[in-house]
Amino acid sequence: MCRLLGYATAGFNLSLTAMLGEKYVDDFRDLSEIHNDGWGVAQLADPGETPYVRDGGAPSPETGVRLYKSTIAARHDDTFNVLANEAARGALWHLRLASSNLPLIMENQQPFYANGLSFIHNGDISDDNGRNIITNRSYPVDHSVVLSTGGRSDSAIFFAVILEYIGFGFPLDEAVAQAVRELRQSYPKSSYNCMIQSEDQLIALRASGREATSPRIVEIYDQYGRGEQAHDYRVLRYRALTDASGRPAGIVVSSSGYEQRAEEGWIDLDNDQMIVASNRNGSWRLRSI
Repeated sequence: MCRLLGYATAGFNLSLTAMLGEKYVDDFRDLSEIHNDGWGVAQLADPGETPYVRDGGAPSPETGVRLYKSTIAARHDDTFNVLANEAARGALWHLRLASSNLPLIMENQQPFYANGLSFIHNGDISDDNGRNIITNRSYPVDHSVVLSTGGRSDSAIFFAVILEYIGFGFPLDEAVAQAVRELRQSYPKSSYNCMIQSEDQLIALRASGREATSPRIVEIYDQYGRGEQAHDYRVLRYRALTDASGRPAGIVVSSSGYEQRAEEGWIDLDNDQMIVASNRNGSWRLRSI
């Protein structure tokens, strides 16, 4: 039960603050009053100095990924503002509210990172009796792949299923779609809202089994006097980025919970709809799953 934010540019570096504005970055961060079980970010950025030049280390085949995760709520972690002002051509931001009493440990903080992919998820993958998928020892997933994600949560299993489909040869967007179709056979009412980032792409998916906000989420928000921010809890919105000439320059996608006005270009992503964006040239498209 988390809040997600991701963006991709046309290959140029842009900070979260420069893209959203300081007020909206503060509003997003302030959601960690509720989503207070830690936070994390994965930013695509080439290193300022090639690491192996002076001392002979082997070059990495991957573009630099800055990955930061903490069990401290974002509103209490000064690193949030530091990284919000760091420029990147793509990034994933995650505010965590742990689901189904899963432990507050670093292994369960997101983004997860494996095989050059960063992944964040908002959802509780459980059955009608509240049993989380993590307790389902018979679920057919390769546990070595789950271990490769570094996580021990339902989100880690979701990521592992995606990785399996990538291993079968599916492109990234279709691997995400196939993973959701498979998981829905056993957990049809769960939320699979997620974002995944490679060196070349950002995928953002809205796929919720229940479009209405669950009473438990409303109850949690009411405890903080912020119940009005929960009515569109499962919604993802996107806004196209343009350059100084008005040409397409990328896209930003975000969970709800702070002001995202239509007159500023924010559009609701339909349920079971996915954004497939390039963080190389800024092009993007919509597809259903």
